[in-house]
Amino acid sequence: MEETEDFVGQGPHPVDDDLFKEPTKKRRRSDRDQRFRAFPSVEQSALKEYEKLESRTRRVLSNTYQKLIHSVFLDDSIPNGVKYLINRLLALIEKPSLDPIYIGLFGSTGAGKSSLINAIIQQAMFLPVSGESICTSCIVQVSSGCCEQYEAKIHLLSDQEWKEELKNLTKLLHRTEELDREEADAWDRDDAVEEAIWKLQMLYGNGAERKNYEELLRAKPKGKIPTSRIITLKAEEAEELSVKLDPYIRTHRRDLDGKSAETQIWPLIKHVEVTLPKSEMIPEGVVLVDIPGTGDFNSKRDEMWKKTIDKCSVIWLISDIERVSGGRAHEDLLNESIKACQRGFCRDVALVVTKTDKLHLLEYLRERKVGNQAIQSQREAVLERNEVIKLQRNGILKEKLKRKLPADSKVLEASDLVYTVSAQEYWQQALLTEEETEIPKLRGYIRKRLLDKKRRMVTKYVTEAFGLLLLTDSFNCMENLPNEFLHMSGLRRFVEEKIQFLEKVIDQCFAHIKQPLQEGVRNAKASYRRILGTCLVRSRGNQGFHQTLKAVCLKNGIYASRTLARIDLNEAITQPIYDQIDPVFGGIFRAGKPNGSALLPHVEAFKHSLQEKMMEIGIRSGWKYDSHKKSFLIQEISAILGGLEDYILRKKRRIYESLTTSVQSDLKPCYEEAAQIAGKKACERMKDVIRRGVDRQVAEGMFERAQERMQHQFQQLKNGITEKVKGSIATMLTLASSQGDGLYKELAAWKKHEGSYSWKGDKLYDHDLYLLASHRGKGRFCLKLED
Repeated sequence: MEETEDFVGQGPHPVDDDLFKEPTKKRRRSDRDQRFRAFPSVEQSALKEYEKLESRTRRVLSNTYQKLIHSVFLDDSIPNGVKYLINRLLALIEKPSLDPIYIGLFGSTGAGKSSLINAIIQQAMFLPVSGESICTSCIVQVSSGCCEQYEAKIHLLSDQEWKEELKNLTKLLHRTEELDREEADAWDRDDAVEEAIWKLQMLYGNGAERKNYEELLRAKPKGKIPTSRIITLKAEEAEELSVKLDPYIRTHRRDLDGKSAETQIWPLIKHVEVTLPKSEMIPEGVVLVDIPGTGDFNSKRDEMWKKTIDKCSVIWLISDIERVSGGRAHEDLLNESIKACQRGFCRDVALVVTKTDKLHLLEYLRERKVGNQAIQSQREAVLERNEVIKLQRNGILKEKLKRKLPADSKVLEASDLVYTVSAQEYWQQALLTEEETEIPKLRGYIRKRLLDKKRRMVTKYVTEAFGLLLLTDSFNCMENLPNEFLHMSGLRRFVEEKIQFLEKVIDQCFAHIKQPLQEGVRNAKASYRRILGTCLVRSRGNQGFHQTLKAVCLKNGIYASRTLARIDLNEAITQPIYDQIDPVFGGIFRAGKPNGSALLPHVEAFKHSLQEKMMEIGIRSGWKYDSHKKSFLIQEISAILGGLEDYILRKKRRIYESLTTSVQSDLKPCYEEAAQIAGKKACERMKDVIRRGVDRQVAEGMFERAQERMQHQFQQLKNGITEKVKGSIATMLTLASSQGDGLYKELAAWKKHEGSYSWKGDKLYDHDLYLLASHRGKGRFCLKLED
């Protein structure tokens, strides 16, 4: 069954009987000012204006809300229209100032993600760093807030989630007496097995790998596990919290004798949230996310790994200078970043090349192929190489993105797709200046993103508040309200016609995916044996692969590890389909000017057509005192459709992944069969089961079913859009109608009954903030205020 999802700002809200909820208290001025510390003076001035405008608007809305609530106490029977208004006011008052901007740092082991975060936040050794070896063991989110102390929350797997992983780990480690010598050797050397043993020993001590599932369930973990499954750490200084935090997020290698260096509970850790107080380097509202590796064997951690990538609006692909030229790991991470643009909220991808200070001058001069000017120093060589890398990698990255994304994607318009940074030089400045390390450039990028988002949010917030305040004013002037109500029948017919047209346009948008899907299915059927063979064959034979393959089967075709390349058989054999549909899929969900395939611009055009019709009817009807109603209705259309984009973007992930989800579901029986195989030649027998299972499912139409399921998901999205639009607009028109218990009639009658006592002849809101209009002009936010 399709799950039900509401979208923010979908227009007329359900009437809530809990009308006496206290709005959230506004932030104290001193706390608000701390948010500006990360900005230079010019940007501070702009941000303060946004904050001031938002604060004053919230104050006005809160005063209006309180006066309405005061009047509600005087009357047991509250009209639905009044309840509607109260709920709309409360929703605006409680609306978050800014949804966080997640910036994901995505890279291989030792690429320098933690070092880069430390430099950006101006804390040299805050997150643990460790040269070339894997260091960060879980997802770590770093942000700043208004707290007085440094704080970290370590979120652990639930008891049920750990039991699921424990069952799979013990299955993976199960070994029978029938294993031949080759497979026994492979078992001992297998990386998947080594990691499984490591996890169990860390939690339960040496010898835990020899116990079965039931025995380990009865065993008590050595680490202390709180019942809340959250460990909170606090400290006055950064260094103090860093020391406390280190054991939870640093991956400790075992000693040479095989014993654990110290007992840790990191196998239970899902993710870590770190909050800095009043940072001058990272503004509040930005979250830097250290995303290690390519997933995790635990299903919940692996799911969170993918969801974390998908919620990032910016992804920095981190690669050190010595490995930037490629390799499988780099390509896999780049492909995963591009997929985030397709299925998630990501709108910006950049390559951040780290450790650029590492250069052997004599080797560089011998291999140097650019420039005629002589290089006089190490510094000149580093700067020249940085420029060469930017030029080369920018072109390569742009070409890669062009093959996967629509030609007019905003990420392709970015002036900077490649950054060359050096965290070490940022601290030492032996070769490079602070600016040349490009750490300040990344901070500037972060600030710009936040300022742009804040401006858009305030513009939208004030405009929406404006509509509600005009409505409250309209029933404060009862003596001036003639009997001029909007004739709704023509508008209703117009809305019905426009919704029918929207349905046709959505069908046309989604129709563009049909041919690429069909071509992709043909390609997948022609190439799946070759792709599967590549995934199942290792150059060194089965050594080191036997138990890894078993782990793949236990997880229904997916093996994710913090140390190894991700294996996903379902994704691999469906990749030819994605190669065909990616540009078209991205085009359907992109923003921009309306064209044949882009969905969101057509939704925006639908909104404008309704608003223009409102204006037209208002002019023809000679609206005078009812102009407040007109403005309110126009604004409510924006509120109804404004949250539709988030709804669509949330749904697109399910649509995009429907191909691999469908294939995984069809292949699940063969994975389960292969996972049970043990004894002699078990590895080859598992491969045979997988090959035969895939052949059988392909012959029975596996790829065609995946195609049908994706098309079905598109159809469900269309139905969801039209149902939400129909329901919300119908509710709004009913409330706005002069018939029955229309909103205006209710408010006017209620005001006439209660006005002399509750309003005391005053308008509902403060005269010093009568919001007439808001607009953007040449990069500045402009607002006209009138007494």
